[in-house]
Amino acid sequence: MDLLKEKILSEGHVRDGNILKVDRFLNHQLDIQLLNQLGTEFHRRFSHLPVDKILTAEVSGIAIAAIAAQYFNVPVVFAKKLESKNLDPDTYEGEVYSYTKEKTYKIRVSKQYMSPGENILILDDFLANGEAMKGLMEIIEGAKAHLVGAGVVIEKGFQPGGAELRAKGILLESLVIIDSLANNEITFR
Repeated sequence: MDLLKEKILSEGHVRDGNILKVDRFLNHQLDIQLLNQLGTEFHRRFSHLPVDKILTAEVSGIAIAAIAAQYFNVPVVFAKKLESKNLDPDTYEGEVYSYTKEKTYKIRVSKQYMSPGENILILDDFLANGEAMKGLMEIIEGAKAHLVGAGVVIEKGFQPGGAELRAKGILLESLVIIDSLANNEITFR
């Protein structure tokens, strides 16, 4: 997606540790017109599949999933990172290691929001090592639901997550793939 690439180049910036900051438009401040175009593109890429629900991780994936869901006409379920008195005690769980936070945590979805046999599409903002995706897949597996595909806005192609998921036969669609962030320069595939 050329528009997304342009936005990353004009408003994103690279930090030490291969961190790409896109919080001006994707995961802190939101460019709704851009998100609408991303949602349309995800729908174009996955509309041939049966999708009952879209699953994402709290927090950054919610906006992307919610906007895309309107084109699929399905609900969004997001896996919560923090335990809360408001969260049902009966949940499906996955485990995620956060590279940026340098810690492992559990993500949870109430069992009342995911059922056996449902067709689940995962959407998220970033894919690097694939840890969030693995945690979301654990939830789907625990629910005995079906993963029909996964979409990410930005894949860091120089990290192993995307290759590992594709090697497992998972339909993975990345709107842009970045091959390098070396020397604070963004190189797209």
